[in-house]
Formats: sequence, structure tokens, C-alpha cells
Amino acid sequence: MNASGPGAASPAIEVTNLWRSFHNLHAVRGISFTVERGKVVGFVGANGAGKTTTMRILSTLDYPTAGTMKVCGIDVVDFPTEVRSLIGWMPDHYGTYHHMTVLEYLDFFARALGYKGEERVERIREVMEFTDLVPLADRLTDKLSKGMGQRLCLGRALLHDPEVLILDEPAAGLDPKARVELKHLIRILAEEGKTVFISSHILSELDEMCDTLLFINQGQIIHHGSSESLRRGTSGSSIFSVDLIEPGDKLREWADTNPDVKFLDGTRNGGRLEIDSIEPEVIGTILRRMIEAGLTVTQFRQEERKLEDAFIEILGQIEASGVPIVS
Repeated sequence: MNASGPGAASPAIEVTNLWRSFHNLHAVRGISFTVERGKVVGFVGANGAGKTTTMRILSTLDYPTAGTMKVCGIDVVDFPTEVRSLIGWMPDHYGTYHHMTVLEYLDFFARALGYKGEERVERIREVMEFTDLVPLADRLTDKLSKGMGQRLCLGRALLHDPEVLILDEPAAGLDPKARVELKHLIRILAEEGKTVFISSHILSELDEMCDTLLFINQGQIIHHGSSESLRRGTSGSSIFSVDLIEPGDKLREWADTNPDVKFLDGTRNGGRLEIDSIEPEVIGTILRRMIEAGLTVTQFRQEERKLEDAFIEILGQIEASGVPIVS
């Protein structure tokens, strides 16, 4: 099935009240979310938060205790064969075979997928070129570095040209160069219209390449939105670093006369202000007032929160609210 076939108007992934329990352990607790087609979504959470369990159900490798999950409008439990033709699954650990080369490995899986003759040869060539595996064609799969192995695993997931890619911790253990290469490949896939659902417990890995972030904690979704909205937070305020030609105490004195501005601390060239708004129009008005008051502003720069800090803030808000985790 392709994007123009049946179910083309459906989201790439649709999860509704999904539960997965193992005896008395609730790994996934009634989560619901939607992923639109052509998006790169980061699935974020600590180890044991429920990421892999959710992705295994999505990949038809496990069954939910309750709830539904659909890929391109097709139920993963009722029609697993159809769903498998639509997804490319890249687990956090993949099996290799001793004494099998990279080319033989991809050829084995291409045959299993039903490719024959020249079509199989051409498809393997396309995948190897995309993942830069051509120079490694004769390398034994169990002798590859971590980065090379991840490219091979991605190549295997791409063989049947799936619409949705499910990548479980693909950057874990990679060196900086390999991580950059992986990010580049994922962005290319997104530009080609693929939907990429990628998990990690390291936010910095996902920030630059994801359109949205989906946070899971103790089996529950606690945030779904862009990294920009996450950085802004829910406080409704913005923090700015301000430099002046002649700093002194002028910035502090000016802030003390403006009720919607708070002076946080001084710096060598000025100071840091907290403005009680996130609206650009309000922030622009405050900057104009500073200049009209005679402050010689040479730099006015908004500070962004680290995503890790934002995640911790969300967890803190949940704890402070006193709302219990569903059991």
C-alpha cells in the first residue's frame, strides 16, 4: 500500500487508549496519540518508561492488553500482515549471522521479502547506496563497528520501501560522527515523505531532526508538542540576556520601575531579565521602552531552556499536582 492507496487520508500512526500489562506490571497505561504522515516524531522517556513496549506493539511483535493501534488506518492486531508491509522496524539490537557479509545479509532479507532477479539486485543496490554500505559489501556483519551496524540495520528496514519507519534507540552507543550521519539519513527520509517514529532517552539526539516530541513517563504520555513549545514551558514568561554600552546599575534600576519585568542577575555587560510574557508584540514593546528610557542596548537575546530541564519541569509539575499515576 502506498500513500495514494486505501487509507491515505488516515494518520500514519493512531493510538487510542492503549494498555499493556505483564501480570501486575502496567508497562503502558492508557496512552493515546496521533502521528501525521511525513513527520519525524521523537518518542522520549527514561529506560523502562514504556517506549519499547509501545514500539513492539506498533511493529506487530506484541499484543495490547486493551486499546487500539493503527498504521495508515490499518489495525495492527487484526491485520498484522498488511501492517508489516507498511512499516520498517529497526530494533535497538538486531541479530547478525556469523560468516555472512553485508551484501549477503541484505540479499537474504530481500529474498525473504519476495524480491526476485534484477528487481532484487536493483533494490539492494539502492539501499546500499543510500546507507553508504557499498564499500562494506564484503565485510562480515559481525565485524562491523556500532555505526556501520546501525546503517546495515536501517538498510534492512528500508528494503521494502515502507511508509513508516520505527526506530528504537538508533543512536545509542554511536560516536559523534556516526550520530551526525544517522541524523542526516533520517532527515532525507523525512524529505522523501516517510514517517519516522524514533525513540531515545537522550533529548539532544532528537531536537534537531524531529518535528514534534512525545514524552512518556511511567507508561503515560505527559507531553506532545514541538521542542520550541517545550522550551517556552508553561510559565508564560521569557528570559532575556541584555548587554549595554555602559551597564552599571541602569538595567536594574529600569527593571525596578517596570512591573512586568524582573531583574534576575547582573552580568559583566548588563544583566538578565525575566519578562512576564512570551508574545513577540509584548517583548518588542518592552525593548522599545528600554531604548526610549535611554538604555544603550547592544544585545537583546532570548535564552532557551534546555530540553532536559523542560522535561524535568514537566515531571515536577505532575508530582506537585498530586495527581496519582494510574495503576
